Amino acid sequence: MIGVLIVDDDFMVAKVHAGFVRALDGFDVVGTASTGAQALEEIERLRPDLVLLDVYLPDMTGLEILRRLRASGSEVDVIVISAARDVDSIRSALHGGVLHYLVKPFDRQTFETRLRDYAALRENLGELGEAGQIDVDRVFGFSRGTVAAPAPTPKGIAPETLQLVRGALAAAGSDGLSATECSERTGLARVSARRYLEQMVTQQEADVRQRYGTAGRPERRFTIRGQRRPG
Repeated sequence: MIGVLIVDDDFMVAKVHAGFVRALDGFDVVGTASTGAQALEEIERLRPDLVLLDVYLPDMTGLEILRRLRASGSEVDVIVISAARDVDSIRSALHGGVLHYLVKPFDRQTFETRLRDYAALRENLGELGEAGQIDVDRVFGFSRGTVAAPAPTPKGIAPETLQLVRGALAAAGSDGLSATECSERTGLARVSARRYLEQMVTQQEADVRQRYGTAGRPERRFTIRGQRRPG
């Protein structure tokens, strides 16, 4: 199993990312951290294989964490996940040896692709004894950090609001949410909440099922894809 530490000061975002990671075969979330100091402590204590690192943290930037890790000789693998788009941040991340740089917001498919690329990189390195140029090119093709552009969203779907709904749905756990419950938790109108939930289904981030009560029409409930449902 590839042990992953998630570093993000937004609890909801960290929870969503943790759900994405746990849904992938071969990956496990070993911990989370919401500050730079806590991140450094947890990396030392947990020895993760991979750190998903935000740039904007309350006490220091993720790039400062990266500098401290490399200065201390840490070889932990890092993927930056951040809304930071400035060239200096991207350049600093590359100099710090990050494997990928994901720009928020992004879709689940992009996230999963980056992690699968990482798993493939580890597997390729594990199989190599002495590498030829073709092997080296393949490894560096996997490991070269790339900047993923925000995923396009349909007209009327705001990425920030989609992230809000995504966080509420992730926090709801295996029982999920109805459109009405999502409306109450996010402050959106019920019609809007349902539209965003349906968009998550379209993007294959969520599942929807009918729950039948004692009377009346069945209720449509949405859950984050991969969540275990009560059986």
